[in-house]
Amino acid sequence: MGGYYTPKPIADFLAHWAIQAPDAQILEPSCGDGVLLQAAVERLAEIGVDNNELIQQLHGVEFDPLEALKAIERVRSLTGLPPTNIHNEDFFTYCRTHLLEKRYFDAVIGNPPFVRYQNFPEEHRNSAFYLMQHAGLHPTRLTNSWVPFLVASTLLLKDKGRLAMVIPAELLQVNYTAEVRYFLSRYYRSIALITFKKLVFNGIQQEVVLFLGERNGGEHTGIRTIELEGVNDLASYDHAALAQIPLKEMDHSTEKWTMYFLNEDELRLLRLLRDHPDLTLGRHVIDVDVGVVTGMNEFFVLSEQQVEQHKLSPYTQRIVGRSAHLAGVLFSEADWLNNVTSQSPTFLLKPPAVPFDHLPEELKVYVAAGEEKGMHTGYKCRIRKPWYIVPSTWTPPAFMLRQVHLYPKIILNSAQATSTDTIHRVKMRNGVPARTVAAAFLNSLTFAFSEIVGRSYGGGVLELEPKEAEKLLIPLKGAEQLDLDELDKLMRSGNIYAVLDITDEILLHQGLGLSRDETRQLRTIWEKLRDRRVNRKPDSDQRNVKATIDEVEK
Repeated sequence: MGGYYTPKPIADFLAHWAIQAPDAQILEPSCGDGVLLQAAVERLAEIGVDNNELIQQLHGVEFDPLEALKAIERVRSLTGLPPTNIHNEDFFTYCRTHLLEKRYFDAVIGNPPFVRYQNFPEEHRNSAFYLMQHAGLHPTRLTNSWVPFLVASTLLLKDKGRLAMVIPAELLQVNYTAEVRYFLSRYYRSIALITFKKLVFNGIQQEVVLFLGERNGGEHTGIRTIELEGVNDLASYDHAALAQIPLKEMDHSTEKWTMYFLNEDELRLLRLLRDHPDLTLGRHVIDVDVGVVTGMNEFFVLSEQQVEQHKLSPYTQRIVGRSAHLAGVLFSEADWLNNVTSQSPTFLLKPPAVPFDHLPEELKVYVAAGEEKGMHTGYKCRIRKPWYIVPSTWTPPAFMLRQVHLYPKIILNSAQATSTDTIHRVKMRNGVPARTVAAAFLNSLTFAFSEIVGRSYGGGVLELEPKEAEKLLIPLKGAEQLDLDELDKLMRSGNIYAVLDITDEILLHQGLGLSRDETRQLRTIWEKLRDRRVNRKPDSDQRNVKATIDEVEK
């Protein structure tokens, strides 16, 4: 069902913030076993509401009948009275009925289920998407169930109501929620986002935020952002202090909400630079495409030892499989040979595109052994005919990291290798030399915008999809002065700050005409957003971020 139970400190905080009046009508749209309802009971009791009254003010919806019974029993154990408004039904049907009857709530608190489109039961999904369309939104096949829960719950608020929910950090940064961000920024008078340096849910690399939306019957005034160490800090966090944090102005149309963890001066600088005439939009000089999608790297991407063992050398091409194998910004023949010597997977199986019976004998043996292991049953393999022919294996002039640890980069490819889909393939556009583009890419401004344009995950990985990479701003003016060989050596020695000292001076100060203070500020912006990402870790698991990235690549 995509449910992760709400830690009590979060439940208490949401209830305390959202429930402001003793006569408040309160809704929990996905109440599970009733943790948030319990927090609401305790909050109402705190402000002087007796059990007979609060039972009438609590409203909960839960689709799972066993969970609904748990919620009912939890409330009964707290109040001694049977709750009458906890309903075992689909929330979206419940919502449509209440909207038709114009029955609204003063406070909505929740932790909606996180269910992907393909696992979202069609009957409920259709009802959910109807409500989104009613709100003027356009759901797609990327829409997760938490999105319509958030939208529908918003529609059920009174003019001065408050909504407090646990929401995936996807809300802040992924492209498919851009329309939802716009909707929320216009619907609520003010928004507050509370995030945590430690991951909330053990066992999953999913960063969450607490979304606090206040309607207050007025025009939108802005957004606040707060970052705490962990959920236990909520117990000592003063709600009054939240209201004292200055609101930041929001750009309702284009900005990802990751930006709002910056201060006003930093936001102002980035907004000014977006329209700078001497900055080049990535797509004008680079064409970024995904790497080779084999569908089963275990079968198709081989080490030299495996190639020799199966006598497959005539049927392979060179490939680079992991970003760790791209140390600098120049990937040479020597680099590829080093990877071969270390027995890294460096060969892509490339059989002739003929039926199985026409394959050379050694390929027949290898393919048949793969079928015995079920290699051909994976989704990408089984939809190909024949399954052992991988499409689109072209060799690019350059690579770009898809999954980034500290900073993005473009790597020139002189080793005639292609790449797996953990690494993007890059072509140049409009006649700009590849060395110029690769050098120009290494600067604090482009790094800062990468943190905003891309999206991060709970383990600290920054991911740039091709269309996102093509939105990055690149300062080309002066880049021809840079010595890419020197920059490559510095990067291989781990000295990215020495690289930036060189490139920021030439590209940002001299090329763009930025003051040195503005240049330093851009580096601070990059560091602030990068550190916020890489320092995020599980509460009970102190593995370093690099290990997490290695797992993603595998």
